Amino acid sequence: MSKDSQPYFVISVVSKMLDVHPQTIRHYERLGLISPHRTEGNMRLYSRKDIERLEQICSFTNLGVNLAGVEIIVSLLEKMETAKEEMRKEMQKMTDEIVKLNSELDKFHRQNQDKE
Repeated sequence: MSKDSQPYFVISVVSKMLDVHPQTIRHYERLGLISPHRTEGNMRLYSRKDIERLEQICSFTNLGVNLAGVEIIVSLLEKMETAKEEMRKEMQKMTDEIVKLNSELDKFHRQNQDKE
């Protein structure tokens, strides 16, 4: 589990941090906008990543976006982040391949210089 996704905060703390009623946070959960970690005793625990998502949701609703719109926006933002991460991985693969090819090219040039 990454550091940002580890559960840290109970709903009452998150509620105070974001100045949002706990019932509002529960409503967002029922709508599937947020999925906190649950303990064996069924207590909600929110990670820093969850809190960032709640901040996003609250900022959109404060701008007048309805919850259906928030759901679409948040989903699109997540897809963009996923695509960005996939692009970063592909770029790293390409960079590694370029380094490998340059190394082979250098080796080829050195071998040909030794023959001359």
